[in-house]
Amino acid sequence: MNNVRTVSDTKRTFYSLHTRPINTIYRRVVEELMVEMHLLLVNVDFSYNPIYALGVVTTFDRFMEGYTPERDKESIFNAICQAVEQDPQHYKQEAEKLKAIVQNLSANDLVAWLNQTNHLQQDADLQAQLQAIANNSNFKYSRLFAIGLFSLLEISDPELVKDEKKRNEALKTIAEGLHLSDEKLSKDLDLYRSNLDKMTQALIVMADMLSADRKKREQRQQQLSTPVTPPTSNE
Repeated sequence: MNNVRTVSDTKRTFYSLHTRPINTIYRRVVEELMVEMHLLLVNVDFSYNPIYALGVVTTFDRFMEGYTPERDKESIFNAICQAVEQDPQHYKQEAEKLKAIVQNLSANDLVAWLNQTNHLQQDADLQAQLQAIANNSNFKYSRLFAIGLFSLLEISDPELVKDEKKRNEALKTIAEGLHLSDEKLSKDLDLYRSNLDKMTQALIVMADMLSADRKKREQRQQQLSTPVTPPTSNE
């Protein structure tokens, strides 16, 4: 008997946990993240690690920027994680812990650590997990893991990721150390950055449309509230 949860099960659970409507422009983001997590978690080769957790948290935070009402964001994130039977607080704690470690590393030290040419002394468990990834020929690579790696670079050196040549060199070095495809890694991250740009543009367009609609409503209200002066009689 196959007891593996389906995507439909996951979506059903999500909408039972978060019952408020989700703004249209963000609904696709929420469902794509949830489905991606679901498909990874039911894959026999997948293994959880903090870099993946950072990728999940970063993806949610970046694509949900500007979401209103703001208070719903926590409920949505929690529901996504719970729908795939994960602990949202664990993901957030792991992501914050990883970010705190990286903030104290230079870009060169970070790349050397991820490349496995330099060991990280601050966290033995994290070091062991990274070595396990590098030594696992069946490691299940994912876009979310790639985004986690990219986030580490962004935190360590925001200027480096803006420089295409330096960014690609760093990613290639990291990929070699972790035995990942640098072509796949770069392709996924180019798509991620492109989608972020598209999301930003979509939000600008939406804001302009809402502003124009608001102005039209205000003009109509002003016209309705302005008293009509009756025509003067010539008699």
